[in-house]
Amino acid sequence: MGHGLTALLLGGSFKYLEIYENGGGVAYCNIGGSYLPYPIAKAILAAGGLLGPAFVGAILIASGKYPKSSMIALRILIGIMVISLVLWIRSFWGIVTLSAFVIFLCIITLFKSRKLEVITILFLGLQSVLSTYLQLDYLFTKQFERDGDIRTSDTQTIAENTIGTYWMWAVLIICISIYILWKSFRFYFKK
Repeated sequence: MGHGLTALLLGGSFKYLEIYENGGGVAYCNIGGSYLPYPIAKAILAAGGLLGPAFVGAILIASGKYPKSSMIALRILIGIMVISLVLWIRSFWGIVTLSAFVIFLCIITLFKSRKLEVITILFLGLQSVLSTYLQLDYLFTKQFERDGDIRTSDTQTIAENTIGTYWMWAVLIICISIYILWKSFRFYFKK
């Protein structure tokens, strides 16, 4: 989803998103209409998919500071998931998984327990930020195989369109994610 939303922010288009059984996926988007030079837009698009979960997680963690903001964030998240189901999700597992999350989160809102909503939003925020670290093997990969095709990783795409190597960008992505997590926790625990 991070790739697709980044494509939209860059002035491109987000066609659809496939989510696989293992939780991975691929976003089909186009940045041909971007207002930035193509290599820069392509690098930002690749980084958007890797940093998107960290930014969303940080927003969720920060919104968990107050019951009212966590309530709003939870409802916005449900809305974004529903919009995603209608506009972009095209795979069986994506539809099943996201629909289950929408139903589960709607049930949580029915309890009208602000404490439960805060816990839920904090849990989802932490999971989003930590998802970067669950894909460390992918971050430090130059190429990978999907459906018999050899494909370039996001970090390698960034390196090819800017400077440096894929592993340098992997380290930078990890550092940015740690910084984002630290800032969101600092805001959350600030008196």
